[in-house]
Formats: sequence, structure tokens, C-alpha cells
Amino acid sequence: MASKESSEKSGRLQQIRLAYQMTKKSDSKVGLVVAAWGLGVLGVFLAIGFLIDHPIILGILGFLFGIVAAAFVFGRRAEKAVLGQMEGTPGAAAAVLQSLRRGWAVTPTVAVTRNQDVVHRAVGQAGIVLVGEGQPSRVANLLAAEKRKMSRVAEGVVVTDIIVGDDEGQVPLRKLQGHMMKLPRTMSKAQVGTVNDRLRALGGLLDNMPVPKGPMPKNARMPRGPRR
Repeated sequence: MASKESSEKSGRLQQIRLAYQMTKKSDSKVGLVVAAWGLGVLGVFLAIGFLIDHPIILGILGFLFGIVAAAFVFGRRAEKAVLGQMEGTPGAAAAVLQSLRRGWAVTPTVAVTRNQDVVHRAVGQAGIVLVGEGQPSRVANLLAAEKRKMSRVAEGVVVTDIIVGDDEGQVPLRKLQGHMMKLPRTMSKAQVGTVNDRLRALGGLLDNMPVPKGPMPKNARMPRGPRR
């Protein structure tokens, strides 16, 4: 039992060391910044402790909060470094989407071209979000076709399209997660489940669905998924 716990502990330390080494490659000051935050928090608590004549108690609290602050800062800088290294890599946007908090159902690569331009889909309280990465003009066409499909199978649901990139009108990869979380909520959790179940039930039918150039006829019926 003790050996198992020690091996798990050494495994976590190994992960932290690898994360630090990877982060330091693109953020050479990460060690100084993390240490400054930890010692700064400790110093503030110690100063307050001496002022109120309880330096030991406040010193212990400062040490604990300093570790928390250092860990938080390191996590954010490590995430930023990883995203920076992932930029321009096919599938990077899917990795970011899959790290979103609960409440989002992510389906990577719902559409793709032979040039590796891809569209990923996320369903949440903000509606359906289509995220494209690749060459902008090709991705725009791919997003438009996928958006028309979504308007047919999920009528009335807000469909937002995003192109990942650094040009005007695009969302940088490092800001994608924050951008997604700031989208206005247009559906309840129950509605999210209903829309997601419909998309999941249709499955491969979406790939073969003809995409009309005009709006969906008012009297048209949406195809039903296979019965369970």
C-alpha cells in the first residue's frame, strides 16, 4: 500500500517536472514569476501577522496560500505555453474544446476537407457552436455548409460559427476557451440535452444530408433518429 502511494507521488512529481520543462522552453521566466507570487503572498501574510502580533499563525497560512497562488500561476502559464506550441497544428481547436467545463457536448471533426480543414461542433447553453480551423476561405465554405445542416435539424437553435486564427474576425486559439464561455446563453440545460440527443441520434445521416441553398420549407418534417 505504501509503495503504491509513493509511486503515485513520484508519478505526480514527474508530471510537474515535465510540465515545468515544457513551459520553460517558451516561457523562460516562469520559475521567477511563480516564485515571486508564492513569496509575495507569504510576505503579505507575515506582515499582517507581525502587525496583529500573530506571525506564526499568519506565517503558516501565508505558506499554504503561497503554494496555492504559485500553483495557480504556474497552471495558467503552462496552459498558455502549451496553447502557443499547439497553434497551427491540425486538431488543436478540438483539444481546447474538449477541455471546456461541464455543460458542453463536443464532437470533433464533424466536417473535413482533403487539405485538413476541419470543423468541430460544441453544443451548450449558448446553442450550437461550429469551430473551424484551416485555410480561412475553405473553412468559411465548410462552416456555411455545416451551418445550413444545423439549421435544418435544429430549427430555432442559435448556431454560431468561429474560425480559429489571428486575423481580423477570427478567434486566436489561446482565447478560444474564454470566448466560448462568454457566449450568451440561449437554451436551458434540458434544451441542450434534447438538441444533443437529436444530433447524436442522426449520427451519420448528417454527412449524407443534402444541403439546400435556400431556407428550410415551413411544412418540412425533420428526420427522426432510429428507435431504440
